[in-house]
Amino acid sequence: MFSSFWLWSLFGLDPIFSIPITILLMAFCGVLTHYFLIRYILKAKMLIQICATFGLSIFIRSIAQFLWTPDFRNIDKPLLEGRLEISGMFIGQPQLIASLVCLVAFILLYLFVTKTETGLALQATAQDRHAAEILGIPSDKMFAIGWAIGLGCVGVAGGMMANYFFIFTDVGINFALFAFVAVALGGFGSIIGCLYAGIIIGLVESLGGLLIDPSFKLLYVFAIYLLVVIFRPQGLFGRY
Repeated sequence: MFSSFWLWSLFGLDPIFSIPITILLMAFCGVLTHYFLIRYILKAKMLIQICATFGLSIFIRSIAQFLWTPDFRNIDKPLLEGRLEISGMFIGQPQLIASLVCLVAFILLYLFVTKTETGLALQATAQDRHAAEILGIPSDKMFAIGWAIGLGCVGVAGGMMANYFFIFTDVGINFALFAFVAVALGGFGSIIGCLYAGIIIGLVESLGGLLIDPSFKLLYVFAIYLLVVIFRPQGLFGRY
């Protein structure tokens, strides 16, 4: 989101056109993250991995606050603005376009992972790193590609959200929680499961806020998550 903001602020580039640049920038950051941190803790205990990545998130937010202050920013008059009326319902045009773009990104990601040689190698590395290495798959390279793809997808989401959401240094915290719930609900390793889970989260959050109380929308999502963990630990649509 900050990438989209500064490309707009410094060069007048609308967020919808800066998405390719943001994707490449985020993918590069993903590769750097892997080679400078992640590859050194892959064989460490889970607690060490959690502490290292949690510390990295705090470091990134602190650097962002130091460079850009905690002020709220927004992009003034983007190309995607306004709303559409469908059968008496009003839908924000930026939100609608963002949903469609992210859906296309989901489809492309799914096709890449399931239909290409690199994608199959990624799956093999995720399932059993040592077996993949025996078969000649460079696991270190696969992890770097995985980080690049993951942060590239984040670049798509951030670039689209910059059209209608305030931009500040702690903006990612709530979205990270929703992302974790979506992955856990859908099942770790299931791309389609994450899509279905995301739709469920959106419906639960929206309908819960409409019918009950909007101040408890986050609790509704976590209630669904806890029920799934209790009755179906492998997730709704996939397996650990």
